[in-house]
Amino acid sequence: TPGYGDSPPVEMALTAQGRSAFLGRVLQELGMQRPVLISPSMSGRFALPFLLAHGDRLAGFVPIAPVGTKDFTAEQYRAVQTPTLILYGDRDTGLAPQALQNLQHLPKHRVAVLSGAGHACYLDKPEDFHRALLGFLRQLK
Repeated sequence: TPGYGDSPPVEMALTAQGRSAFLGRVLQELGMQRPVLISPSMSGRFALPFLLAHGDRLAGFVPIAPVGTKDFTAEQYRAVQTPTLILYGDRDTGLAPQALQNLQHLPKHRVAVLSGAGHACYLDKPEDFHRALLGFLRQLK
């Protein structure tokens, strides 16, 4: 995620609109047509504004306890028609419950909880994570 860790700060990353535009440019430069966007943790600052503004450009959305879910209203989430798999580890007692509380307003969502997994559930339980992800992707076809 630009501006986090060792990555250089990105001026346009200062606003939700700028982060959405940045992600849109990345997808455009990569030539991606209706990708499935997987958004763990800090990437939520980019993925959520993009989802709310351009969800129709995505085939699916997989939030994994992303940050920033409380920055948007239930009404904003209800307007999104992108199929969504809300995925998290049951040992993530910080971000996961808050993310679920907000993201459950997405009308086309389902939930997958990985037992015994923490915040980075894809690292803690990779087989369970891939099973849930592949099941969701198959449904999109």
